[in-house]
This record gives sequence, C-alpha cells and structure tokens, in this order.
Amino acid sequence: MILLSTLIENLSSPAILFFILGAGAGFLKSDLYVPENFGKYLALYLMMSIGFKGGVSVFELDNISGLFPLTVLCGILMSFLLPFVGYFLLSKTTKLDKPTSAALAAQYGSISIVTFATAVNFLKQNDVYYLGFMAAIVAIMEAPAIISGLYLAHKVAPETNKHKKEEQILTREIFTNGAVLLILGSFTIGLITGKSGMDKVGGFLEAPFQGILCLFLLDMGLIVTKNLQSLVSISWRVIIFGIYMPIVGATLGLFISKLIGLDIGSTTLFITLCASSSYIAVPAAMKLALPEANSSIYLPISIAITFPINVIFGIPVYFAIAEYFLG
Repeated sequence: MILLSTLIENLSSPAILFFILGAGAGFLKSDLYVPENFGKYLALYLMMSIGFKGGVSVFELDNISGLFPLTVLCGILMSFLLPFVGYFLLSKTTKLDKPTSAALAAQYGSISIVTFATAVNFLKQNDVYYLGFMAAIVAIMEAPAIISGLYLAHKVAPETNKHKKEEQILTREIFTNGAVLLILGSFTIGLITGKSGMDKVGGFLEAPFQGILCLFLLDMGLIVTKNLQSLVSISWRVIIFGIYMPIVGATLGLFISKLIGLDIGSTTLFITLCASSSYIAVPAAMKLALPEANSSIYLPISIAITFPINVIFGIPVYFAIAEYFLG
C-alpha cells in the first residue's frame, strides 16, 4: 500500500507529468519540439546545479569519515563490473552480435544524469535526506563502463581491436569529458564556497531547478517516442534485457549500499545509479571506438525502455526498497 501511494505520488509530480506530456505529443506526431541546442543548455544547468549543491552539502557536514572514499570506490567498481554482468546475460539469452552486446552492456555500467536528477528531485519533494557527495559519484561512474565495454569487445571479437587512433582520441575525451568536468568542477566550487557561495547563486541554481527539470523531461519524452519506432526491428529478448538489467543493477546497488552503511536517501540514489543506463556518454564513445556495434540497437534499448521505466516507476520503487531494508 505504501509502495502504491509512492508510485501515485511520483506519477502526479510535475516533472513526470511533463515527461508523459512529451511522450504523448510524440505519439500524436505533434509539431511540439525543444531545439537541440536549448536541450543541451538545460542539461548543463542540471549538471551544474546538482554538482554545486552537492559540494555545499558536503561543506556543511561536520564529518563524513571514510564513507566518501568508500562510496567512490564502490561506484567505480560497479561501473566497471556491471558491463561484464550485462554481457554475460546477453550472451546467454540473445543472439546479438558480440560488438553490439559489448556496447549495450557498457551502457548499463554508466549512468543517466537525468535519471539521477529526477531521483534527487523525488527525494527533495519527499523531504528525504541524502549525502551531498552522491553528486560526485555520478561523474565518477561515467568512464569505467566505457573502458570495460571496449575491453569486452576486443576480448570476444579481436577484429574490433583495430581503431587505435580513435581509442587514443577517446582516452583524451574520457578525461576531458564535459559532463564529468562540469559535475566535478561544480561540486568542488560548492565545496570551496559553501553556504556563502549558495547565498550568491542559489537564486539561479536552486529555485529554477524544478522548472528546468520539467522542461528537460518534456524534451526527453519527445526523444523517447522517436526511439520507440526503432524497437520494431529489435529482438524481444534484447528488449526484455532493457527491463531486467536495471533490476540486476538495483539489486547489487542495494546490497553494496547496505554493506557500506549508506542512509535511505543515499541508498536510493546509489540504487538509481546502478539501475540507470547511459544514452549520451557511452553511445558517443562506442560510435567512435567501436563502429562495428549497431547503435540502432543499443541506443533505443537504453533511452526508450530503461529510461522511462526508471523515471516513472523505478525511482519510487527503489526508494520503497531502501526504506524497507534500511528503515
């Protein structure tokens, strides 16, 4: 009953309703659209806001003991290991070619910043405390999955190990990735400036957050609908993977959160990160360094299956599970 009320509450939030509006507009083939460049500005705002507020939250803590480095380590390990789990499941349940399986599995080791932002908003609306340094974990979990995905591809399909120049470019891009730099940079600035910094920029980074998230999710609803059309030609076994793989990641995320002693809110966020799937950073990396993989398969699974399930149903379920096991 508690889970049902949480689901209903999530479905009635403005952000989720705007996502549904965007998806509905896409299904109706409306001319509603969000300009691509404007969508990028919205994403920049969300990353900057989440990172800065996370840094300020850590600044205000008296003591975070060893929990921060421990959570960082667990985030890196999960990001690196989840693609191996995903690839194993794909190899046993589907007939997907090896490079595409590696690329698809890699997406589930990385994260979705918008899913995380939606989870943060959910906790804030329900007055649930979480550790501010979780914002830094978002950035840390981007790169390891790309590395393990490429390792998998080269190991199971040696013919893919021929794009040395592209991989050298990718290595530079991983360490200069704009999303990673912006989140970690904003986190560091918030950590340095603390409350006085928030007093100066809070009117920009705090108050408009809910509205910007609504607009971004409206755009995501439109994008999801476009990608749904690509699912027609994809095997149902691969589509089902996009449903159960987040459950696998969430289960492992819950186990680790309980093991290291995260609170309910932080556990909800860590579970969300482990259950989410990248539809920006990893696909971009795989297109560059693993062109043999079929992006018309691995991208729609992430954005049209996993993303909407997580945003609409997953987050409240993850919170209910964290509350049940840790409450």
